[in-house]
Amino acid sequence: MSKAWNTSWDALDRFLANDGWATASHIALNGLMSLFPFLILVTALASFTGARPYSDEVTRILLEAWPEVVAKPIAQEIETVVTTTRTDLLTIGALLAVYFASNGVEALRTSLNRAYEVRETRWWYVCRLESIAYVLIGAVALLIAAILVVLGPLIWATAVRVVPGLAPLGWIVLFLRVTAASLVIIIALTVVHLFLPAGRRRFRDVLPGIVITLVLWLVAGTLFGTYLASFAQNYVNTYAGLASVMVALVFLYYSAAIFVLGGELNAAIWRANGRIV
Repeated sequence: MSKAWNTSWDALDRFLANDGWATASHIALNGLMSLFPFLILVTALASFTGARPYSDEVTRILLEAWPEVVAKPIAQEIETVVTTTRTDLLTIGALLAVYFASNGVEALRTSLNRAYEVRETRWWYVCRLESIAYVLIGAVALLIAAILVVLGPLIWATAVRVVPGLAPLGWIVLFLRVTAASLVIIIALTVVHLFLPAGRRRFRDVLPGIVITLVLWLVAGTLFGTYLASFAQNYVNTYAGLASVMVALVFLYYSAAIFVLGGELNAAIWRANGRIV
């Protein structure tokens, strides 16, 4: 118990020493600024491949884990941006969308390099190309997941028509939807911790940070959602028309701080076990 406490305290101490809150604000701002270009890219890909009806589902998957009071207003803003059919996949506009979306990935790389106390030895353009590759792969993967999520209820409806006795089990569709969103988050966290920062790690090396990140995200999301449900008017009075953006930014800020703390926890565990970070 003493070792666990000391390790946790070490992680928190290094989080503060490494300007974790400042790093979290950097991630949150880049994340919010990257969200819209990323979804514009997904919309362009969907239009280019004939899967435009499924692009809206990507937004739902991305925001599935957000508290409803946070996700609903930002989803409305996103819908306003991406409802226009886009076929400019290979134009300068789409290329800029990819580049700006990759800024969010670079912010995550910087935070983990600092948490893991590693120095980036790759050329900057190699890192940027890698970030762009992650953005493109993520866009395609989310579009495929969206298609599967949309097809799921259709397949289930057909099954119910054939076997009416399956109707009471409709909760399975909702379960699969939540599972799909959870898998997206888990896979993304795993890839980010394993491959994004300099050096190489094993899955068991980063698992504690991933688990604590998921648990704290769940707790923080619940508490933040409860707070907003009671005091949302404070944000409206303070920020007026910018209230929805500020709510999303604050939510991303605390989420980013938890993400950074997860990286610091991994590093603290390595130090406690006598390993070189």
